Amino acid sequence: MQPSKTRLRFQLRLLAALATAALAAVGLTVLSTNATAAVTGAITGYGGKCIDVAGASSANGTAVQLWTCNGTGAQTWTVGDDGTIRALGKCMDVTAASTANGAQIQLYDCNGTGAQQWTYNSSAQTLVNPASGKCLDATGVSSADGTRLQIWTCGTGANQKWVLPTGTPPTSSPTPTPTGTANPAPNFGPNVVIFDPSMSSSTIQSRLNTIFSQQQSNQFGSARYAVMFKPGTYSNDVNVGFYTHVLGLGFSPDNVTINGGVHVEADWFGGNATQNFWRAAENLSVNPTSGTDRWAVSQAAPYRRMHVRGNLQLDDGGWSSGGFIADTVIDGQIRSGSQQQWLSRNSRWGSWTGQNWNMVFVGVQGAPANSFPSPPYTTVGSAPVIREKPFLYIDGSGNYNVFVPALRTNASGATWSGLTPAGSSLPISQFTIIRPGDTAATMNAALASGKNLLVTPGVYHLNDTIRVTRPDTVILGLGLATLIPDNGVTAMTVADVDGVKLAGILFDAGTTNSQVLAEIGPAGSSAGHAANPTSLHDVFFRVGGAGAGRASVSLRINSNDVIVDHTWIWRADHGAGVGWTVNTAANGLVVNGNNVIGYGLFVEHYQQYNLVWNGNGGRTYFFQNELPYDPPNQASWSSGGGNLGWAAYKVANSVTSHEAWGVGSYCFFNVNPSIDRKSK
Repeated sequence: MQPSKTRLRFQLRLLAALATAALAAVGLTVLSTNATAAVTGAITGYGGKCIDVAGASSANGTAVQLWTCNGTGAQTWTVGDDGTIRALGKCMDVTAASTANGAQIQLYDCNGTGAQQWTYNSSAQTLVNPASGKCLDATGVSSADGTRLQIWTCGTGANQKWVLPTGTPPTSSPTPTPTGTANPAPNFGPNVVIFDPSMSSSTIQSRLNTIFSQQQSNQFGSARYAVMFKPGTYSNDVNVGFYTHVLGLGFSPDNVTINGGVHVEADWFGGNATQNFWRAAENLSVNPTSGTDRWAVSQAAPYRRMHVRGNLQLDDGGWSSGGFIADTVIDGQIRSGSQQQWLSRNSRWGSWTGQNWNMVFVGVQGAPANSFPSPPYTTVGSAPVIREKPFLYIDGSGNYNVFVPALRTNASGATWSGLTPAGSSLPISQFTIIRPGDTAATMNAALASGKNLLVTPGVYHLNDTIRVTRPDTVILGLGLATLIPDNGVTAMTVADVDGVKLAGILFDAGTTNSQVLAEIGPAGSSAGHAANPTSLHDVFFRVGGAGAGRASVSLRINSNDVIVDHTWIWRADHGAGVGWTVNTAANGLVVNGNNVIGYGLFVEHYQQYNLVWNGNGGRTYFFQNELPYDPPNQASWSSGGGNLGWAAYKVANSVTSHEAWGVGSYCFFNVNPSIDRKSK
């Protein structure tokens, strides 16, 4: 029997009422229950910014983004009685009706599909797309103008809170993480300095000046510092000296803004930046006072996960021999100046100017076209496989975590700009915090109990090897944390397991010869790790300079599929304990594993082959080498068999496949200029 039209209308009204009641029971409300309830106006969200149609364009596919509120039609939205949100005559739409995390929001012709339906959770102040069950989200926990909107698994973050035209402001702060001291910081030891925006600029500047005054020319000193900025905005000049690691504690670089500068100068050395080593800047945004910031460095001075709202200069007028940038956005131009060589990886900028010997770009948006040798630009469109360096951050509840980025393939651009980085967060409770005075026994006990290590700034003498045996272990150093093996031990070994992440550590050879300073996988390792490789990030090695040191091999990689993401492996050519028979070191890097990939291999001054590659399927993106200055005679600089020297980059005769981009080596035999420069 057909129901009467009157009964059918009643049933529909009843179903609508029940649906509304059910939504209310879980904190959800329909956007509008009848035509007269539709409202029009701005929708505000993270950082007080408005939801905006990019360029005020009504073309299908136009990005929906955050932008400073301006009252224009591009920010005037009608919250309709049909579950849609409309502007410029079109609907807010999930691209391709995707239900995946990260699906971007666009403007599109209204079509009645689930991709254009939205409900408002009044208690959580979130906009939910019922078709996916996910929330409207400001990508990358960023409030910068132009931040793209997406859908993402609903959480409690302020970047998912929205105020409708008739709504009330969110009760929680629009900042992504607390800027005060609601949760006390863990005990990071004496060499970690933490700033928050409630502190006066003068107090912060005084402390920064004190650290820089101590570290400006302290090239081989023992002091180490990590300078951390909690999320917020600061007006300070951050001059970065030796063994100083400056980092933001937000999830995105844009969560910490420095109005002023985060920079490196070469004033202490007359503008010559060739000895500006061992320092780092990470996870910050900078509004340079003059419009241009400076990072005049050479080796072991990574510039990671940074956002410069202006230009960046890489020299200070004199010589310079760097350097490394990754996961970074420069809104303006990078000027390389006198830089002899440089690797830029997975970043974006407006433009690049400058050339000398070897400029390499991998996965960089805005890089110059490939044109080697004139100008000497080697440009590779994407990084075939890469994992970014883990980083420390504070979450929305004020808790400290370490974020471990996911593996990416064929990667281009920065992970965080317009995107929410893929990866996993590890609470600080899963780490043992290593502080000055802790021993190898302390570290090994923590590792054996299943903990990761957060190694705070300091110099740690080791009477035993640190043994990493558990898959997915994270060892994260702050402030150029330095490990010195005593009595000829190996400083660290890593088992042939999946997914170990080693980052931010300086291995410094002891006075008794070590056969190897760090070894990844034991000899004969054969397991495949392509799905979850071990990765090394900003891991540095030194033999001599701070004192006489000896190590036959600095880094040996036996495991397959390892990623080396920036290293400087250096037999000292100046400083203390330097001489042909004093800081002895045969090889810098020996690769025995298959399918190992290296981005930014700086290997210098070793007494035999500086790099030896025995594994198949290896790939190198940027190699910089200077052969040793100090062979006393030709007999000391001869590999035998009639060869008068040692190659900088030796690929074994047994290797059948190997690729390298941007490989450079040079020599200057100043102790005995008669040394023949030919080598094999």
